[in-house]
Amino acid sequence: MSDKEYFEFSMKLDYGLRLAEQRMLEEKALRGQDLIVCDANNNIQRIPARQIVEAYAY
Repeated sequence: MSDKEYFEFSMKLDYGLRLAEQRMLEEKALRGQDLIVCDANNNIQRIPARQIVEAYAY
């Protein structure tokens, strides 16, 4: 695989992952569900998906 092919594949993969994450967050927000996240200190938190969607405004 050439550098150009690798770069294009990497960009497509990144785009697909971002799109999947956006759709997952929007679906959870519509259902009123929470997202479970872990911060840098390994503390587990529940955050409403709606709060994340509003903060990042995809």
